[in-house]
Amino acid sequence: MALSVGVLLGGLVTAYVLHTIWQWRRLAHVPGPFLAGFSKLGMAMEILQLRLPASLEQLSNKYGSLVRVGPNDLITDDPDVLRRMMAARSPYTRGPWYEALRVDPSKDNVLTLRDDAAHTARRAKILPGYSGKENLSMEGSVETQIAKLIELIETKYLSTGQDYRPMDWGLKAQYFTLDVISDLAWGRPMGFLEQDTDVYDYIKITTASVRVMLFVSTYPTLARALQSRFLRSILPKETDRVGFGPLIRIAKTVVAARFKPDAPDHRDMLGSFIRHGLDQDEASSESLLQIIAGSDTSATTIRSVMLNILSNPPVYQKLQAEIDKAIEMAKVSSPVKDAEGRQLPYLQAVIKEGLRVMPPASGGLFKQVPPGGDVIDGMFIPGGTQIGSSVMALHRSKKIYGPDAHIYRPERWLEAEGEQLARMNSTVDLIFHYGKYQCPGKGVAWMEFNKIFIEGIWLIEDLWLRVSRRNEERSS
Repeated sequence: MALSVGVLLGGLVTAYVLHTIWQWRRLAHVPGPFLAGFSKLGMAMEILQLRLPASLEQLSNKYGSLVRVGPNDLITDDPDVLRRMMAARSPYTRGPWYEALRVDPSKDNVLTLRDDAAHTARRAKILPGYSGKENLSMEGSVETQIAKLIELIETKYLSTGQDYRPMDWGLKAQYFTLDVISDLAWGRPMGFLEQDTDVYDYIKITTASVRVMLFVSTYPTLARALQSRFLRSILPKETDRVGFGPLIRIAKTVVAARFKPDAPDHRDMLGSFIRHGLDQDEASSESLLQIIAGSDTSATTIRSVMLNILSNPPVYQKLQAEIDKAIEMAKVSSPVKDAEGRQLPYLQAVIKEGLRVMPPASGGLFKQVPPGGDVIDGMFIPGGTQIGSSVMALHRSKKIYGPDAHIYRPERWLEAEGEQLARMNSTVDLIFHYGKYQCPGKGVAWMEFNKIFIEGIWLIEDLWLRVSRRNEERSS
């Protein structure tokens, strides 16, 4: 008996060693850290220390455009390769990395669907709702929440020469985006701005969960185990009183009401989803994704852009002068319209530069090489390999953005011309992905950006500001 157990263990060890060697050899021709050929532990440790985007950028700068970061994992900072992977007819598919992003572990959403046919079908049903063509009040909803944000600042956080009232812009920016997207998704805001508090401790719990979610995404097998019916009880559920749980409960409640026989036809995003064929479970899943994905990424950009405006006095002054002139020439309404904001060149440069230096989605977003393999940078990459994006290296590329790509300088967007400007624009657009994977909420996000800087998942905390009226500030 002892001999049989020994033979079995010896066979398992031998099989493991041979598999490890085979796996290492598959991608041994791709440059990268030696240990990455055997384990993803290095990448996992960078995630736990919240350094992954910067670490991947360093690897890209050291090893080149295509880098091995795990036994079966590569990253690239080549925008042409990324566009080819995400093109409408690309044979690439989403990798297992996406499975960890399920908010409700029992249901996929348009972000986590890996089957291309299912993803295309789901996307076709939700795109009309995001386009605004069936939701005529979309821009008005954004304007309403901006007005509430300004009212909150004026009533509670307006400082004068005699009265100092600091405001955490990091929190207020996310209150704003959460209320915007919940108003658009469900027809009513969740009340973050009105209550001026972290409703359900959502932001607090989300911040604490980011590290865990990204770690789990590195090990898809772990994600599948946690989402199994045996361990699912430890994940967020609608009976929870804080965090993701209340959002799951609200989404299911709102959607259930829309599917009642006597329910009216609502002209909002959820109404559009239902009209175009989403069933009740799909509608719940998609509306929940809207809140989480739409609020965090937009809030990150708003914080980043504002931080860079305030810490660069020349940028602040140029943007203020452009806005003042547009108001004087009656080119900007009150509240400002999305179309009007798009006509302000320096504002557009400020926003694009903010997106570029701190891309809101900095995870790997790994795609799977098709079964027949592919050739990248002259190297054959076997089918099944996972290829992700080195986001920071991509958007701080000196070849694309110039020798000072590491600094925030909006003027680069006004100085560039022709082919260079086109390449810069097409690369920064990759922040919203491309082709069959382009973010459906891109238009909503830009609408928020085009309005908020005139009117008034990165972890950005304690972004405290002193806000005052311009005339009072000059006289004090």
